[in-house]
Amino acid sequence: MIVAGLTGGIASGKSTVARLFRDMGCHIIDLDHLSRVVVEPDKPAWRDLVDWLGRDVLNNDRTLNRRRLAGMAFTNTETRKHLEKIVHPRVFEDYEKKLRSIRDKDRQAIVIADIPLLMEVDVQHRFDRVIVVYVPPEEQIARLIRRDGLTRRAALDRLKSQMPIDEKTKAADYVIDNTGSVDQTEQQVRAVYDALGILARKTDKR
Repeated sequence: MIVAGLTGGIASGKSTVARLFRDMGCHIIDLDHLSRVVVEPDKPAWRDLVDWLGRDVLNNDRTLNRRRLAGMAFTNTETRKHLEKIVHPRVFEDYEKKLRSIRDKDRQAIVIADIPLLMEVDVQHRFDRVIVVYVPPEEQIARLIRRDGLTRRAALDRLKSQMPIDEKTKAADYVIDNTGSVDQTEQQVRAVYDALGILARKTDKR
């Protein structure tokens, strides 16, 4: 089995790349989804967040107001770090359970862990390889404005809260340039998939 961490800058098209990997037969573990699951009402992380920030961060149905929480985290480094301290250990606990389940069923599995802040939270050591999805910063800003209706200032704040995309690419084993067409992106994903498949078969023979 081989486990690759998939990351990129905000609005880089990482979800599209993850979907392409899934279509090719990879097992996808979406850690952003897990981060939503662990803060569902009355779960331990939810209780810790409410105790810390108060009920103002809740919607009427008692779910977390993720937009409000994100606004707080993106504009305050200390808030973001404390939020990560509460949420991340629970996320990785669930991640490890999923990973063990996949390993038990398929010793030659290619696992793609979709994790937006992989390098920011310094968890590269958990993965055999790191894949970065790249688009230039100005394209990230334009996509954020179109996608989320943000002002340019708000989009810049989001970018500043993450490691610069150019630094991420330097630390990657594979870089997928997502500035072109879907077909061009798919060709790059296929090449990475083939390389990971070779590694997965080698690890099974050890």
